[in-house]
Amino acid sequence: MPRDEYQKYLGQAISALDSLTQIDEGETQADRSARIAQTLSAVRTTLPETQDVEWREMSFKVDNSWLHQQLAEYEKASDAERANLLRLTIERLQAIQQCLAESENASATAASKAEANKKLADILKRPEYARASKEPSAVSRLLGDFWKWLQSLIPKPQRLAPGNASLFTLIAQIFVILLALAVIAYAVKLFAPRVFQRRGARTKGKPTARVVLGERLEPDQLAGDLLAEAEALAKRGELRAAIRKAYIALLVELGERKILSLAQHMTNRDYLSAVREIEPLHGNVKQLTESFERHWYGLVSATEADWLAFRAGYKQSLM
Repeated sequence: MPRDEYQKYLGQAISALDSLTQIDEGETQADRSARIAQTLSAVRTTLPETQDVEWREMSFKVDNSWLHQQLAEYEKASDAERANLLRLTIERLQAIQQCLAESENASATAASKAEANKKLADILKRPEYARASKEPSAVSRLLGDFWKWLQSLIPKPQRLAPGNASLFTLIAQIFVILLALAVIAYAVKLFAPRVFQRRGARTKGKPTARVVLGERLEPDQLAGDLLAEAEALAKRGELRAAIRKAYIALLVELGERKILSLAQHMTNRDYLSAVREIEPLHGNVKQLTESFERHWYGLVSATEADWLAFRAGYKQSLM
């Protein structure tokens, strides 16, 4: 299994276990027990006890036996103990996922920095940059000219006889100082708004990617784009993946309509709770959520009829 695929399965396991922390008030005890059993079975299938993971032409033996032990303890534990066991298991999976991401980012950053430093060194070796480094910059020349002009305005001190003071010289010095302060104030007033505006534009930065149910979405990726991808998956016969993609498209569409807010830490049950007070939207979203959980986390095979029903429910929810 490639490293990226293993990292994706980690995200699916985290989302699946996180869904167990959500309690639906309309769910019976039997339904919840069945959902727990389906979810744990799906996590065990997604992350078996041992896996061979490939990264950079090397193979690693990954030991997930600790996860299976945690799940077994969760099944035997009481309701009061389950919440703590589930939290510890999710935190450990998230730590593994973060370490994998940091290792990839560190490798990419080191390579990019080395390449950038090499390019910069080659550029600075060019003759035109070597000559330019010996000459003063435009800012230095401007400050030097201003200082020379300021010194030319100050009257040269004259030798006075003891006991005599030149009132005119004192007034001239005060005038020159006030004039210099006025010039500086005018320059600050003229250039300060541009500097702060540019700095504000830099701090604003570019929009970042979003993560919904473990899937990374580009900043400009809309619900319609995701639904089109779901349609393409369904045509290829990948119905489980199509249902998952369409469910994410539904959440993005509700986010675009300001009905709910998207966040990386939120699960499908969190999103369902966010629309609890909105009817008939809540009923429609609940049916789609249960279908998504059944076919994705429960690993139940999806048929063409299941996909058509999900797509019809999607359109009904957004009417």
